[in-house]
Amino acid sequence: MTSIIGIPACTKLIANHHQHATPARYGEALIRAADAVPVLIPPEGERMLAVLDRLDGLLFNGSPSNVMPDRYGVTQDETPDAHDPDRDATTLAMIEAAIARGMPVFGICRGLQEINVALGGTLHQQVHNVAGRADHRGGVGTRAEQYAVRHEVHLTGMLAEICGARTIMVNSLHGQAIDRLAPGLVVEATAPDGTIEAVRVVAARNFALAVQWHPEWDVLGAPDRQRLFAAFGAACAAYRNRTAQAA
Repeated sequence: MTSIIGIPACTKLIANHHQHATPARYGEALIRAADAVPVLIPPEGERMLAVLDRLDGLLFNGSPSNVMPDRYGVTQDETPDAHDPDRDATTLAMIEAAIARGMPVFGICRGLQEINVALGGTLHQQVHNVAGRADHRGGVGTRAEQYAVRHEVHLTGMLAEICGARTIMVNSLHGQAIDRLAPGLVVEATAPDGTIEAVRVVAARNFALAVQWHPEWDVLGAPDRQRLFAAFGAACAAYRNRTAQAA
């Protein structure tokens, strides 16, 4: 049986209608590299926790939107036109619930930021304006140019074991980044400028990792990307088998 992995959708205004959507490449990466199928989760708040009983894992994907600063106790909003409060209301509650039940969780870009905020951390709203930090935004050009690898990251812990390397090259398309690390998280990758690039939930009973880059892009194009999704897929399959046996 194939694992079913939930992907929280974003609220988008398309043709003057609010719609729920996410880039197709996240689901395609699950199919191609995790032996799983994706299901989009509408951003309808805490009522969506009911779907967790039907899922084998959660992929918290990237998005152009930013987590609202009041979610981590900050009143000044540096990006007021780049928020998705419906997604915040859905994902932040879902992260805590999934980790509590031992469900595999994988965060990418905004997903890493959501995990940090959900567990009590804070964010740099515009990391490129922080002294000593590089500009981690994607810049201009074609999609392939924007998602091309741009800098190295240094890996430690479980992430280094999964990727089979201590240093890898990654793409970079984010304006926000972790400021204060949440209690219960450990850093597993950093950029040369000190930006936190990956975290792991220490007390999680299952796969609970998040990365700031986009391994879903050309997922089979580098061993570390493929191995990340394969490890997540294996954790979801194991979770599915355990819950089926317990039923």
